[in-house]
Amino acid sequence: MGELKIPHIRPMKMYCDNQATVSIAQNLVHHDRTKHVEIDRHFIKEKADSREVCITYLPTKQQVADVLTKSLNKSMFEDLISKLGLINIYTPA
Repeated sequence: MGELKIPHIRPMKMYCDNQATVSIAQNLVHHDRTKHVEIDRHFIKEKADSREVCITYLPTKQQVADVLTKSLNKSMFEDLISKLGLINIYTPA
């Protein structure tokens, strides 16, 4: 955020719905499965250690960003867009 000239006082929260990813980011244990993400993992770990970011697990059902990135069933889609405060302007009042 500093590069964007946006001050931040406390750690930025990063929510992830994959527990394995959170674990890999928080623990510098080498796994053959993670070779392709080594540089990114070290970058995130460095930011977490310096308290610039806080990585937290968030279940998929609560992950509001999924509405913009994943194909969802109707009920999950409607639940997540309501959490964003979006409404259908074409729905009769």
